[in-house]
Amino acid sequence: MANNKDSLKKRYGFKFLSNIIGFISSIFMARWVPRGLGPKLYGDYNFLSSFFGQVVGFFDMGTSSCFYTKLSQRQKEPKLVAFYFRFIGIIFLVLFVFVIIIHFSSAYIRLLPGQQIFYIYLAAGVAFFTWLMQILNQMTDAHGLTISSELMRLLQKTLGLGIILLLYFFNQLNLSNYFYYQYFLIFFLCIAFIRILNKNNCCLFIKEKLSSDNTKKYIKEFYHYTYPIFFYSLVCLVANIFDRWLLQFFGGSIQQGFFGLSYQIGAICFLFTSAATPLITRELSISYADKDISKMSESFKRYLPLFYSITAYFSCFVAVQADNIIAFTGGKGYSGAMIAVVVMAFFPIHQTYGQLSGAMFYATGDTKRYSIIGIVSALVGLPITYFLIAPLSKFGFNLGATGLAFKMVFLQIVVANIMLFFNTRTLKISFWYFFWQQIISVGLLLSVAFFTTLFVNNLGLGVIAIYKFVITGILYTLIIFIIAYCFPNFFGARKEDFKRIVKKFGKEK
Repeated sequence: MANNKDSLKKRYGFKFLSNIIGFISSIFMARWVPRGLGPKLYGDYNFLSSFFGQVVGFFDMGTSSCFYTKLSQRQKEPKLVAFYFRFIGIIFLVLFVFVIIIHFSSAYIRLLPGQQIFYIYLAAGVAFFTWLMQILNQMTDAHGLTISSELMRLLQKTLGLGIILLLYFFNQLNLSNYFYYQYFLIFFLCIAFIRILNKNNCCLFIKEKLSSDNTKKYIKEFYHYTYPIFFYSLVCLVANIFDRWLLQFFGGSIQQGFFGLSYQIGAICFLFTSAATPLITRELSISYADKDISKMSESFKRYLPLFYSITAYFSCFVAVQADNIIAFTGGKGYSGAMIAVVVMAFFPIHQTYGQLSGAMFYATGDTKRYSIIGIVSALVGLPITYFLIAPLSKFGFNLGATGLAFKMVFLQIVVANIMLFFNTRTLKISFWYFFWQQIISVGLLLSVAFFTTLFVNNLGLGVIAIYKFVITGILYTLIIFIIAYCFPNFFGARKEDFKRIVKKFGKEK
């Protein structure tokens, strides 16, 4: 294990700083990529990426979460790493055998309607290597090397933004080049993470061979952890592919592009909490291994409402400012995505609860209950998707991207609260504290976002949309900070947190 481990406080702080920079970078990326590709090509990219992301996620079957949890608990066990990387190699072979089969059997024509086989191969590779990159990133977090890895992520984001700008302004931003761009950034981070791990004596490759006894032991350990997730992964694979396939079949690539933009904008709101999930999982795993339930309860109650409110702060503002955001990002070509963007802005809010509650299930090894909840919700979602997306002639509502957005947000809210209910029972803390905090914080944030937008729009400033967006954002932030300082419990925060920020700001002045 590395000697220069980062403290938890420093890691959370650096993650937050890193995500602010990543947030800014993502905004500019969301402006140039959809514009450069246009709704159709952007839709094709999103469709293929979603499909192979789901396929790789199924092949993973929760093993990466198991690996991260076990590595967090047993950092001085290189054979565990060696075993899992052999598993990664098997997944690589299985994935590309699958692609070859659908290619030469021509099954891809129906499975991926309207897509070229060349891009199908490229998308499969991006999905696999993105998964590998995420595993390497989890390893740096498990070993407490978050700051080093985040520095590399910052460098990658900066480099990526520069390349996109060059491609856009030289009119070279097409689907092929965008895939190549993804490969470059993925390999850059993979190499960087490997160097960080090796530099800190966290070797990925051990010289001694794994004995058959070691292999059997790890297979048994991973099996018991993940076997309840197999059917969950299978059902989710079918359900998620069905969602996007149905949108492609009835709506085509343009509706796919509208949904892709709305999903991307929502993902930007989730940046601040998604990066913290591995850190919280690590702390919960260590506390559970130490049988320290009281510490788990404290961490759960401390971080869930806070991260929920941070995400809601961005999401509520995005929902109210959807028209300005579309004008800034996709432009006129994406005007049909308006309602989808408004709806999907709310998706990351409860995705936060879903991710962090899921971290609790993984940390305690309660994957059976987690998978049952997921299976039931996925099956319930199938007919909902059909009726919302199918045309009127097929007994549907013909809502396209908007329909899929409605379905995803609705199910996310329900599932997140079901998981939250079971986790609060396990930790013996009040479910209703979390339930009412959800309603109060979102209601308050949405109200402030709405009235600040209304106020700025009625000032008669005559400025263009982006300036109105910035002015409204500053006013919204100031009001929310004042409310949070006076009533921190509304947002799951503590008075000391804000006093510390104000004190630090006063010193810097």
